Amino acid sequence: MDTFLDMFLDIISRPEGILLIVIIVLALGFDFINGFHDAANSIATIVVTKVLTPLQAVIWAAFFNFIAYFVSLYVIGEFKIGNTIAKTVNEDFITLEVILAGLIAAIVWNLATWKLGIPSSSSHTLVGGFMGAAIAHAGSFENVVNYAKVIPIFLFIFLAPVIGLLIAHILTIIILHLCKRASPARAEKWFKKLQLVSSALFSLGHGMNDAQKVMGIIGAAVIFYHLNVDMDPLYVNGSGDNFSLFVDHWWWVPLASFLFIGLGTLSGGWKIIKTMGTKITKVTPLEGVASETAGAITLYLTEFLGIPVSTTHTITGAIIGVGVTKRVSAVRWGVTISLLWAWVLTIPVSALLAALVYYIVALF
Repeated sequence: MDTFLDMFLDIISRPEGILLIVIIVLALGFDFINGFHDAANSIATIVVTKVLTPLQAVIWAAFFNFIAYFVSLYVIGEFKIGNTIAKTVNEDFITLEVILAGLIAAIVWNLATWKLGIPSSSSHTLVGGFMGAAIAHAGSFENVVNYAKVIPIFLFIFLAPVIGLLIAHILTIIILHLCKRASPARAEKWFKKLQLVSSALFSLGHGMNDAQKVMGIIGAAVIFYHLNVDMDPLYVNGSGDNFSLFVDHWWWVPLASFLFIGLGTLSGGWKIIKTMGTKITKVTPLEGVASETAGAITLYLTEFLGIPVSTTHTITGAIIGVGVTKRVSAVRWGVTISLLWAWVLTIPVSALLAALVYYIVALF
């Protein structure tokens, strides 16, 4: 405890240290917003199918969002997605002001889309804000973005929902075939119970994916601070990976990131629940199981690959997949196309907003 207190006192004794603390607070605030913004992803179907009440559903999802911390730490053994996010911008163009501007832009865009009930991607908002502020700081696009990290993120804007759609479509066909002789009432009873499992699996995937993104942003800020402000030899001269050093020495940041996304989920996000649960296609308990399981499989796959994806995109694609199984017209394509536009615009709009915020921050 003394070591932690000494580190904290040393940090706040410097102006840059105070800015670092502000960034950490804002990042955890974004994490909380991400939780209620994305709450609908894992609970919309179980609320609409009346498996759980809205209050029960958010408690259920929040619990598994937090439990994902222990899965990441003790089962997977690393935080791959956090590492990816921290390295989306080349180190030479990262400053505390860049990270601050990116965070402010991400928070503004997330709150705006939440207010409008648009299930946009918190992940891509954060990535777009980080890159936009860095480009504004550099004054050019040259060598700013780490394309080896960013290109897979861009590709999975489209691949994640398609993968979710295909898996959900196949799962629905398999389930329908296996249950074709079952009593409809008995089958529905069982699928309502299974929805608790599929929702829990998806909530675990959501926690592992989204909480790590905030970790990555905080990690980038902490690494910058140790490299450029206090010149910590462990980071400057160390032969290990700086992100791993950050996780080891700032162990409470991963824990706080998973806790805050869970607390955010507890606060709900009812407008987006309505969009996800009713406006795309009518969802039954069977289809809820198929879509949530498909979404969870997609998230675990991308976690293994270390690619940050949008849980919103993933579950939306999965819900479309179960809708298409019934008939193509069962999907409300007008709503789906509107969502697609929101997905495509999120990164560039967040980047432009972050650039504007950076220019304002740079004045002070």
